[in-house]
Amino acid sequence: MKSTGITRKVDELGRIVLPIELRRTLDIAEKDPIEIYVDGNSIVLKKYELSCVFCDNPENLTLYKDKYICNSCLAHLKTL
Repeated sequence: MKSTGITRKVDELGRIVLPIELRRTLDIAEKDPIEIYVDGNSIVLKKYELSCVFCDNPENLTLYKDKYICNSCLAHLKTL
């Protein structure tokens, strides 16, 4: 992980503000969904993008039983 050197305080409601420079760099717009992960003592924020449940490929997705699967993984599953 790379430090940005930016710090923010958590407000009374538990919110933080993402600096405009980061939002522009990471193409995060107002109302974009953000995923929250915990890694040990760290909190990791990631812009949410639909991706294959198996390989994380965000392209050519098919919805199957509430899960997204890319065409490549779907083709592989059909051979099993």
